[in-house]
Amino acid sequence: MPLSPGETADIDLKAHIRGIPDFPKPGILFYDISTLLRHGPAWQAAMARLAAAIRPYQPHLLAGIESRGFLIAAPLALELGLGFIMLRKPRKLPGATVGLDYALEYGTDRIEMQADAVAPGQRVVLLDDLLATGGTMAAGVALLRRAGAEVPATAALIELTFLKGRQRLDVPCETLLRYDD
Repeated sequence: MPLSPGETADIDLKAHIRGIPDFPKPGILFYDISTLLRHGPAWQAAMARLAAAIRPYQPHLLAGIESRGFLIAAPLALELGLGFIMLRKPRKLPGATVGLDYALEYGTDRIEMQADAVAPGQRVVLLDDLLATGGTMAAGVALLRRAGAEVPATAALIELTFLKGRQRLDVPCETLLRYDD
């Protein structure tokens, strides 16, 4: 049964995020959202809070970045009564695609979407599970714009503020949880 807004407001979401030291390599503290996903009331609270943060941007669609961004954007789109589109790694989508190569700290990557996923002028909010350096999020914004979308905002469950990813974005970024180190 869905929780009331008062019940979701009382849930400490950080208590449902597990820190995994030295994953995927030594020296990295990985913020694992799987513990949040499997706790129904906390997951519901996270979606309600993100919905409240995104609703004022009046999106027509939500886009999720592969792969954990799908876990955020798809249920949130359902919650808001919106469509959902996927931004994926190369050669993962059927049909014609548009893509964008972007720089990583050590190398390059590519992100693609279906060529007909957005109509010119549609408002699309882009989501991922985590905002770190901002490179992938900024590339996603650029790709959506290249396809004709208006991107009024981005959002993520978690922000690693010490990596200053927000500075790479030229749109607001709504995040629920911030970690400073």
